[in-house]
Amino acid sequence: MTPRVRELARDLRFPEGPVVCADGSVLVSELAGGCITRIGPDGSRASFATTGGGPNGLARLPDGRMLVCQSGGSSWAARRWPFDLPGSVELTLPSGPSDIPEQPRLQVVEADGTVNTAVATFVARDGAVLPLGRPSDVCVDRTGGFWMTDSGAGHGRKRGLTGVLYGTPDFRLREVLFPLELPNGVALSPDGDLLYVVETRTRRVWEFSIGADGELEGARGLATVPSGGPLNFGGADGCCVDDHGRIIVATLGTGGISVFSPAGELLAALPLDDPMTTNVAFDARNHALVITLASTGRLVAIDDWPVAVLGHADE
Repeated sequence: MTPRVRELARDLRFPEGPVVCADGSVLVSELAGGCITRIGPDGSRASFATTGGGPNGLARLPDGRMLVCQSGGSSWAARRWPFDLPGSVELTLPSGPSDIPEQPRLQVVEADGTVNTAVATFVARDGAVLPLGRPSDVCVDRTGGFWMTDSGAGHGRKRGLTGVLYGTPDFRLREVLFPLELPNGVALSPDGDLLYVVETRTRRVWEFSIGADGELEGARGLATVPSGGPLNFGGADGCCVDDHGRIIVATLGTGGISVFSPAGELLAALPLDDPMTTNVAFDARNHALVITLASTGRLVAIDDWPVAVLGHADE
């Protein structure tokens, strides 16, 4: 069975961080556009917030406000990926610092649409107070606290090592895990007891058990996302979890999604026609899977989950 991929929008500027709203509209960050856009069920488009810089992962707080991972922004250029070698593909990608940089931070979009800074620093595990490097993705737990990844700022041939951060509802942010290799996607199990974190370069999906007050009590390497695409290269980006605990990972290189069982078994690898498949999200009923295809600037959806991808309904 080949799932029908329904296009919701095109000509977006490197879309990321989809969040499906109750009315069926989708909020999507435009990393190269410095804004968050609302895509209506009919394909209409409206501005939701202007963040500046490079907004990445998004998450809704219990009171309806939106959290925004402000990466700081980049300059953009067409270049061959993954290497400047024959067999690579030419994509428009981040190419260096922005001409108008923003401070990397977590922003919050208020009910009236204004954008404020929630937090720009965190307390490291050794007690030092450090600035955020390049916030990547965020998810909110049932208490209103939130989990965040920071992929780390790069400077020439150097990149900062980072980990996983936990934020309280009053935006106190602390490091709960260090180090990880370019941590990116982050999501919770349906019961909120497990945290999944995706490392882009290793393609590893980590599973962490959560204790009291956001402390992590255990870990295991759950799975590795398949490589593919140009030069059999690849990576892993954003992720989400359905109501049966399956982990869906936006897959770089091959493009598309990889689906894992709660035990780590690869259930499906669905290729799509964009090697920069950056993030995924479900609607409220776990019926439609929304996917951002960043290098081609599209937002698409696959209906009838899980039958369309796995070939069967849940029992």
